[in-house]
Amino acid sequence: MTHHVAIVGAGFSGTLQAINLLRHDGPRATLIERAETPGLGLAYGAARPDHILNVRAGNMSALPDDPGHFVRWLEKEGVADAARQFAPRKTFGRYLKAMLDDAVANCGGRLNIVRGEVTQVDHSGGGARISLADGQSIDADAAVLAVGNLPPHTPPGIDPDALTPPRYFGDPWAADVTDGLSDEDAVLIIGTGLTMIDSALSLDAAGFRGRIIALSRRGLLPRAHEAPGASWERIAERPETVASELVGSLRQRSAAIGWRNAVDELRPFTQFMWGNASEAERSRFLRHLRPWWDVHRHRLAPEVAARIEALRANGRLTIVSGKTMDAREHDDGVAVEWRPRGHDKAETLVVQRIINCTGPLGDLDRTTDPLLRDLTARGLIRADAHRIGIDVDNQARTIAATGQPNDWLYALGPMTRGAFWEIVAVPDIRQQTWALARRLSNAHWVGGEGL
Repeated sequence: MTHHVAIVGAGFSGTLQAINLLRHDGPRATLIERAETPGLGLAYGAARPDHILNVRAGNMSALPDDPGHFVRWLEKEGVADAARQFAPRKTFGRYLKAMLDDAVANCGGRLNIVRGEVTQVDHSGGGARISLADGQSIDADAAVLAVGNLPPHTPPGIDPDALTPPRYFGDPWAADVTDGLSDEDAVLIIGTGLTMIDSALSLDAAGFRGRIIALSRRGLLPRAHEAPGASWERIAERPETVASELVGSLRQRSAAIGWRNAVDELRPFTQFMWGNASEAERSRFLRHLRPWWDVHRHRLAPEVAARIEALRANGRLTIVSGKTMDAREHDDGVAVEWRPRGHDKAETLVVQRIINCTGPLGDLDRTTDPLLRDLTARGLIRADAHRIGIDVDNQARTIAATGQPNDWLYALGPMTRGAFWEIVAVPDIRQQTWALARRLSNAHWVGGEGL
């Protein structure tokens, strides 16, 4: 019987896990967070006022059993036509913080929040013992790793130690990433995904009027949302998981109903498709199709897309495709050697700042996170087959180096993408935290779900 659950990390995943345990009248919970403010995480805690959600508010409820929850909260905040709006990420952070504060105030002591750095998680007495940097230890029947996204890899050819601060920012969310730049400067952003979009908008909002060059292997930009159109008859059966056949069917559906609808109608099936795909097909997808899937699946709010297009139109933002080779600091900046895609000859670009927006790290062998390194070294967790996160089973139990699932140690959120793939957005994570909370509360038997 589970009486106490310790949750490591109080970002979106960890906060919802704690809230859902209370909502299911489950075990008491201890939520452990190293940041000053729990309930925000990196996505909402580091957001700037100009960063907005990439999904309309109507699909951003934190509660899968109450789809209108976020919309009603916005309406109470005075937001008109809330369901159709792309709310600021800071607003969504306030929403999560309000939910957590309300849960703490009305839980009768069943939820405790601890600020601290978790240094070790051990299997102890059939459960988990969590050790903190200040010497405190917490015993629980089960522990949940809700560590969120990890920092990105250092790009090829870049040696951060060889560059004088603030020439290189490995953390694109650093508070001072826009400081000290003049309008005569050039900034190189490595990566052209959603993080690059945020970084470019932050530079613009901070008053930077110099040049921004964004570089990635393929130079692909996230596509934009459009206004909701007419409804269409969605597919009723799960498509094939063979990559070539999936591409063919997507093209056919795109021609018939538009590519946005063709991608959206896959949403109910993507986790099942990933789970049923062979390891070879998963590898093929990750190697060849992932960049194209990402830019069509994870879209921009129309107003954000318009701002990016305006920056490109006036020459302040340039998108290039290629690979970094080297970076050497000189008196006038950093000379970055890079090779354009499809060419053998390298070129040199002189910039005053480099910002790493290549996306989150998932490989446990390359992470610098002390807790994950320790858990991996001791064989308590292992990397998934494609080294994009923590290996878990379909119940979110971590898998030990022996191949056995841990009944006492779970993982949630983006670091479980190896098992679920579509597990980085709010609609997917809210369902995952809900399901695990029901299991830990023995509520998964209700309605015959466990039969």
